[in-house]
Amino acid sequence: MPELQRLRADHPPAVLAFELANRAYFAASISDRGDDFFDQFADRHSELLAEQETGIGAYYVLVAEDGSVLGRFNLFRLKDGTADLGYRVAQHVASRGVATAAVRELCRLAMARHGLRTLRAATSRNNAASQRVLIKAGFVPVGPADPADLGGKPGTWYQHDLVLQP
Repeated sequence: MPELQRLRADHPPAVLAFELANRAYFAASISDRGDDFFDQFADRHSELLAEQETGIGAYYVLVAEDGSVLGRFNLFRLKDGTADLGYRVAQHVASRGVATAAVRELCRLAMARHGLRTLRAATSRNNAASQRVLIKAGFVPVGPADPADLGGKPGTWYQHDLVLQP
């Protein structure tokens, strides 16, 4: 069973392998990270860990039983009980409910571990799979997203007001 793990110092090899293996797949629906991302991956990973320590971000990886990374699920811009959500899953697990389950779990963690009350996520209009994940996880559309936030693509912001479940 895959496990959602908080990003750690020992994750870089598996995360980089995940990013490289899925680079073309991701670029089809979201903007490509560019060669600099891969060239400076170790530095960027260290920056994420530092942000996580200061509380301005919370970064998670979905790890398979064999240690491979199946997805990344990030909470960023944490401020005043609100955060933005970003995520991506490996092509070979797409359309199997993996992203929806992980986003639901991250919503629970966002409230319980990080004290968040509201999550927001933007998706491009042509990314129907991501829209389905967000809606199934309890997000609702709240307005247009600036194309600059989505690699130049028009899109929509979604929001989820987190509440304690009985």
